[in-house]
Amino acid sequence: MRGFRWRAWAGVAVAAVTVAAAGPAAAGKADGPGAGPGLAAIMKKHRYAHARWGLLEVDEKGRTLRSGNAGEFFIPGSAAKLFSVSGTWRTLGGGHRFTTPVLAAGRRHGGELDGRLVLVAQGDLSLGGRTGPRGTLEYTDIDHTYANDIPGATLTPQNPLAGIDELARQVRRSGITDVRGDVVVDSRLFTSSPGLDPAPTPLIVNDNVVDLLTTPTSAGRPARLTWRPHVAPYRVESHVRTVRRGGTTDIDVTASPDGTRITLTGTIAAGAKPVLRVSPVRDPDAFGRTALIEALGRAGVTVHAPATGPNPSGLLREPSVRGQRVAAYVSPPYTEYAEVILKVSHNLGANLGICLMAVHAGSHRCEDGFGPLTAFVRKAGVDPRQVQLLDGRGGNPVDRITPAAFSRLLRFWERTPEAARFRRALPILGVDGSLAGSCTRPASCPAHGKVFAKPGTVAGFDAVNNRLAVGGQTLAGYLDAGRGRRHTFFIGVNGASAPDIEGVLAIGEDLNRIAALLQERAAGTRRR
Repeated sequence: MRGFRWRAWAGVAVAAVTVAAAGPAAAGKADGPGAGPGLAAIMKKHRYAHARWGLLEVDEKGRTLRSGNAGEFFIPGSAAKLFSVSGTWRTLGGGHRFTTPVLAAGRRHGGELDGRLVLVAQGDLSLGGRTGPRGTLEYTDIDHTYANDIPGATLTPQNPLAGIDELARQVRRSGITDVRGDVVVDSRLFTSSPGLDPAPTPLIVNDNVVDLLTTPTSAGRPARLTWRPHVAPYRVESHVRTVRRGGTTDIDVTASPDGTRITLTGTIAAGAKPVLRVSPVRDPDAFGRTALIEALGRAGVTVHAPATGPNPSGLLREPSVRGQRVAAYVSPPYTEYAEVILKVSHNLGANLGICLMAVHAGSHRCEDGFGPLTAFVRKAGVDPRQVQLLDGRGGNPVDRITPAAFSRLLRFWERTPEAARFRRALPILGVDGSLAGSCTRPASCPAHGKVFAKPGTVAGFDAVNNRLAVGGQTLAGYLDAGRGRRHTFFIGVNGASAPDIEGVLAIGEDLNRIAALLQERAAGTRRR
């Protein structure tokens, strides 16, 4: 574990784990910070010997049912995305669509363009790479962006270059067949902030990663590798070998400084499921430019400029490009993006929201997006002094939020026309997203499908004790209390510890079980 980095995670489960059968939290004197006896038994586990718990449950009429440390700061982890996504949603509007144009700058002579094509990046997180046949953005419960950290990550079936390909086809349909000049990406929409990690970029293709899928063959033989998207000059080499059934699966990824030469090493057990890894795209503008030139070639448009190399941003001398729009990719509404970000805890998308709010306010600096976020927080009735953020994902060391602030934000949404859409965008216990692996069987877990909440995890390596320190594990959202009633809740623990990644996930399971117990008591249901 020596190489383990301090990370903020989604709090997703490795495998389907059903919440153990137990009676609902009994009524009576609170035991622990606002907890009933069933909850206290979880909170008193050895892994929480030196930890601090927070708990807050508020009913549909605003009455506090349970409260422990509700006015104190907690490390939120990815639960902070409730604030950044809400702020972006309310600032841009749930119906906002990203329109990414390609402009032809220069003179046209029939099918020939004596000039350049300019792709004007607009901060579209997906650019068609997740869009399904019904116009929704697709996701898997463990997103490919987590593939190097959390076992079980999988890919959506969509072509990650779908938007780029569509732009190229539209350019051809506009009548252009020959580009005598260059192709350039205009990424001046915003510049990122040092506090945002991962750093958003105006042009994003495949979440700025290359997907690497290793499938076992037979013991002693090289494993099979597939990767996407294929964009020059990226090359992938695999030295992963298949070992005996039941053997060790351990795959590492390294890349050249510019990211274009990727190497996989290690082993995969025969009969094991395919293993996904990712490698970052170091220069998204150059990557996107090459992808567009190659797509233009497939569409029947010849570009005479070299396909690879740096993005020729020096050609963008004027504040805005003047030219004829010859293509445009129009995205699904922002509500679809919000759902992906919340369901899978998409870090890049959450940070991107900060930049998009800055652009909406007329700035090109991502740090200026915190002004609109603060304005939204106040409008939502939340005391901004109870929300401390320097990013959108919940991974910065300064990030702190009180349980009371979460509750007020969640209650704000309940007063809006988009309340139901917002709830559906959250992970649902036992159903999808980061909560898909818990409470999977309604027969033994009545809370199945009745908890809508965003989890968060912040953990790192403790070198003194050779274990993982869990700075924060949180869960915030709604409990279906029956008869159309909904309670807001927050559960959080700071300062827990775990021997390994499985132990970290077990802490997340404890919070999921507490949420299930709260829901069962609120609705008056019992486990079989």
